[in-house]
Amino acid sequence: MNTFLDVIIIVSIIILALSMIGMVYRMVKGPTLHDKVVALDAFGVLLMAMIALIAMRLDTTYLLVVILLIGILAFISTIAFAKFLERGVIIDNDRHYND
Repeated sequence: MNTFLDVIIIVSIIILALSMIGMVYRMVKGPTLHDKVVALDAFGVLLMAMIALIAMRLDTTYLLVVILLIGILAFISTIAFAKFLERGVIIDNDRHYND
């Protein structure tokens, strides 16, 4: 028998899935590259929330490591895209040394 919390979790998963579809649409059709990067970051947050809800539904803590990993990867990718949008490159090879 479903409890009230189970119903709320399932409804939240459905709402998050619809939001993820919206983010995928924005990543594909975004008018600028900046919109696509923001949508990618929001998609990462929605994915972490979806996995957290699934972990609650399954009553397990094993998926929390996956949430942390996705959070780290989303942060690093957002920083890399921001640096690319600012400078045009991600890794600068022209360092100036003061010898």
